[in-house]
Amino acid sequence: MADARGFLARAESHLRRARTAAPHPTDWYDLTIYGFYCLEAAVMAGATHAGLQVPRTHPGKAAAAGKLAQDHRLPDVSVLLPMLNAARKAAAYGDTPLPALDPVRLVRELERYVTAVAKMIS
Repeated sequence: MADARGFLARAESHLRRARTAAPHPTDWYDLTIYGFYCLEAAVMAGATHAGLQVPRTHPGKAAAAGKLAQDHRLPDVSVLLPMLNAARKAAAYGDTPLPALDPVRLVRELERYVTAVAKMIS
């Protein structure tokens, strides 16, 4: 099991891959997958640091993101997480439409969250 810094390192690694996928033409497959993984790992970093017990499910991580926003003043990504999960599935399987996402704005949101978590655990 990773500690908070291990989760943060993983989030930063995924963030680098998401940044690479965002410029035009956007690689939606990589952006949605690595953006989603980045956000989940960052939430786990914050939750681990805060001592939260998080179910290993996507809804459990979204709930933890909401609690971190409420109790620790992190940006609230509890809505972005399920949206990115849906986008990840749309890009991977192609059987549902891709949610309306702006790739540059998405990367900014990911960066903002990872930076806030890094500050929290430092």
